[in-house]
Amino acid sequence: MNGQPLLIQALVYLTAGVISVPIAKRLGLGSVLGYLLAGVVVGPFALDLVGESEDVMRFAEFGVVILLFLIGLEVRPALLWRMRTNIFGLGAGQMVATALLLGAGAYALGLDWRVALAAGAILAMSSTAIVLQSLEERGLRQGPVGEASFGVLLFQDLAVIPMFALLPLLATGAAHGGAAEGGGHGGMLLEGLPTWVRPLAVIAAVAVVVIVGRYLTLPLFRFIAAARLREIFTASALLLVVAVAALMELVGLSPALGAFLAGVVLAESEFRRELETDIEPFRGLLLGLFFITVGAGLDLALVASQPLLILALVVGLMAINTLAMYGVARVFRVPHRTALTTGVILAQTGEFAFVLLGFAVGAGVLGQELSRLLTAVVAVSMAATPLVFAAYERLLLNRPTARPEPEHLPFDEGDPDAIVAGFGRFGQIATRLLMANGFNVVLLDNSIESIDLVRRFGWRVHYGDASRLDLLRTAGADKARLLVIAIDDRDKAKELVELAKENFPHLSVLARAYDRPHAYELLAAGADGVEREMYESALNFGRRALVHLGIGERRALKAAVVFREHDQALFKKLQPAYGEEERYIMATRASRETFEKLIRAEMARIPDDDEDEAEEAAGARLNAAPGGGRRRAGVEGGP
Repeated sequence: MNGQPLLIQALVYLTAGVISVPIAKRLGLGSVLGYLLAGVVVGPFALDLVGESEDVMRFAEFGVVILLFLIGLEVRPALLWRMRTNIFGLGAGQMVATALLLGAGAYALGLDWRVALAAGAILAMSSTAIVLQSLEERGLRQGPVGEASFGVLLFQDLAVIPMFALLPLLATGAAHGGAAEGGGHGGMLLEGLPTWVRPLAVIAAVAVVVIVGRYLTLPLFRFIAAARLREIFTASALLLVVAVAALMELVGLSPALGAFLAGVVLAESEFRRELETDIEPFRGLLLGLFFITVGAGLDLALVASQPLLILALVVGLMAINTLAMYGVARVFRVPHRTALTTGVILAQTGEFAFVLLGFAVGAGVLGQELSRLLTAVVAVSMAATPLVFAAYERLLLNRPTARPEPEHLPFDEGDPDAIVAGFGRFGQIATRLLMANGFNVVLLDNSIESIDLVRRFGWRVHYGDASRLDLLRTAGADKARLLVIAIDDRDKAKELVELAKENFPHLSVLARAYDRPHAYELLAAGADGVEREMYESALNFGRRALVHLGIGERRALKAAVVFREHDQALFKKLQPAYGEEERYIMATRASRETFEKLIRAEMARIPDDDEDEAEEAAGARLNAAPGGGRRRAGVEGGP
């Protein structure tokens, strides 16, 4: 189906992404793998719904350009200095170690040492798009793994410049016939010019980007912002990225690298956040299209003809990348778990490899057949990364690390007034209030990590499962008057209420509830009182929201009090209906409208803050007058 109209191709790409990505997410595979699989299915080597469209691929590569521009906006000098070890330590170490190991492996397979070294350097480049997307989806972007990965990726992006300069030095003359194919990245302005002109042109292009971005772009953005036309500002941001990318391509550099440089130049400008906000939607859409085109470009015929070879190369590539990254990270004293996770997430080869492979073919460094084989290996490694990381996450990353149990402290606090089960965020606040009022409290918790932390702050917390009867007896439940259940395990909390009421009937039990249904379950189990964990904080938050909307402070406080009173009444009213789903839903719906009407009626009777203040001021003046208080008492009390 080659030569499909653009709208038909757009329809196919969007349909494939909309169908495959939600399915992949539901299966825990991540959006990147969903896009890649969608591309494989609609590509020319499977259903052939879009054919071979280099135009779409070039358009999709713009997603990587925008991604690098947004990354550049985050790279402020302070950040570079703070991450100098990750960038120039881990990053440089990873590139050198991985390139040498992969090059040695390629040389052992019979390649010329120059070809092997070039292939090793190209395959050492990980996928910025896949890694950052995967880290964001799993909430690892801001942690130590995210910082280490970002530093390595940033160094790889910077390393593209010297690679374009150094790869031609490894030329063997094996692929001059392929120059046309790779020449698209060689720099249209430099065709036919002497070799020494290229470095000067590159330096001049970089200088233009820095000077224009530093001295001309900001006044232009201020002028456009003054017009207050959001769409023009967005168009200007895209124009900047496109212009820089086009300039870099003209001199033979990576457009993505130019966009990154432009982002770095604008990182300290006052328009940084505005640029990020305007360009972010294009990044997500175009990156998805990029991943689909990568999947579509996977030569299934080549993979099918040499499956064992490609599988072995992919496994070897990802294993060497992981081991090299892990080894370098450990040299820099990165913890074992962080180092291994970083190695796994960076195991693939990335999108820059497609650009560099084409350039290497045009420069006579690699042959066409080898380039096609390596392209298939790169695509398969990118497609395999979400699967590999998902398996690693399930088997190793989420498995709790084995830690020794905390020291078992003797229960020598004396006869307790209260026992608190669960010393997390909720239990700590309740405990501090009890202790501040002079009550003797015994603390129980079964989280090794939490106990190790809070004991460093001087808290005497006993390790153990509070739902064990023997532990409760040892803690002094026979003599205590109150059991506070503040654990976050819903089923365990209910079990503990039943256990305490059955074996210590004299003990009052207050329990933390997850929500209203859980509160009903705890009350049914015998709890003397419950507190929904988010209720009071949410109510206080709503009171503050009223103040920000213009309601007076005291009136907002009264509104919260009225709400609490009516909600508690409604809570008791609906309790008998809980357990019968239809009856409970109908009762809740019927009560909600009545509840809101009661709240509004009650609030209508409350005077405004200014009326309260006037009344208080009048009372103060009356009491301040000579004998005012006595006269007022006499009037109210009668003769």
